[in-house]
Amino acid sequence: MKQIHSPDPDTQPAINLQKVVKTFKNAAGEFHVLKGIDLTLQRGEFVAIVGKSGSGKSTLLNMMTGIDHPSGGQVVINGQNIYEMNESKRALWRGRNLGIVFQFFQLLPMLTLLENVMLPMDYVGMYDFDERPKRAKELLKMVGLEKQAHKLPAAVSTGQQQSAAIARALANDPPVIAADEPTGNLDSRSAESIISLFDHLVQSGKTIAMVTHDPSLTERTSRTIIITDGELVDETVANCLPLLTHRQMLGATRQLEHFTHQPGSIILQQGQHVDYLFMIKRGVVEVVLCPRLSKMRSKGQHRKDIRIASLGPGQFFGEIELMQGGQSIASIRAGSGEPVELAALHRDPFVNLLRDSPLTEQMLGKIVQVRLEENRTADQRGRKSG
Repeated sequence: MKQIHSPDPDTQPAINLQKVVKTFKNAAGEFHVLKGIDLTLQRGEFVAIVGKSGSGKSTLLNMMTGIDHPSGGQVVINGQNIYEMNESKRALWRGRNLGIVFQFFQLLPMLTLLENVMLPMDYVGMYDFDERPKRAKELLKMVGLEKQAHKLPAAVSTGQQQSAAIARALANDPPVIAADEPTGNLDSRSAESIISLFDHLVQSGKTIAMVTHDPSLTERTSRTIIITDGELVDETVANCLPLLTHRQMLGATRQLEHFTHQPGSIILQQGQHVDYLFMIKRGVVEVVLCPRLSKMRSKGQHRKDIRIASLGPGQFFGEIELMQGGQSIASIRAGSGEPVELAALHRDPFVNLLRDSPLTEQMLGKIVQVRLEENRTADQRGRKSG
């Protein structure tokens, strides 16, 4: 009989959400909080989840932790579909595989910090009984609280309470940490200490998904996930057009078209009509200037392209032609390393976005001037060398 092997959890994404829906029902009817969320977080990522109040970010985090149940879709953590388990099995699984950090700490007030950190070990039976106090002390030392180990939560500062909550979240050495506004009630110094601790945890291999309302914290994370009205904004749109409002980003996301080009293939030919703003999701493209054929033929020379620039993820092209009219001023070809994935916004929605976002129009206008100058410089260099 052929042996069937289960997928190796170590080869799976840390978090994989597929078509996750969450609907609440009350006397007024149904309220759709999450609307078909697809999201993958790889191991070792530090991801910020941002959005306005009521956007669905905390509900999204609750789907990842198994605290709340989705109305539809799948949630797979480290290769385990967590909603295939019943409530009691999921609670035990969560205790061993997830560390959860809450905005309001949720420390038990009648227990010391040491006892609070030991509690998850007791709940799921992790580590020998005599080993648990030692491990709890080591975790408190890691977050700078070894001298406060026997104090009650009320006897330490709010920053120290959150540090203790993080130590508790790490009690069973979980691979994934979920944090809901972990710095929301802290001063700037305490918040910096918490984020530095998260940086250290990520470097040691942990995966962290952090809900936050603080835009300054997103500069410290490897990715930023924007949610608005229960839908995720395309990350490429957010990276390329950061001055749009979240609602405008979502509108652009809904109108995207997606293209893939093989290495070395031509994406745009110089002189070709352009109808899209092309945003690079993956891969590298080369911007090349093709000398005029008539001039090359008159001199009996071989055609030689002039490379102007290379563009990578989070960058875009096509904005010059859309904003100033005319045909493509250069050729764009896929780099030789890997296929290029593009998210493209058609002319009409692009023009509407510029009309509704003067700041974005101003930003793109400056980029257009820089690129036109690069093109002129390259053209002059090509003429002299020809």
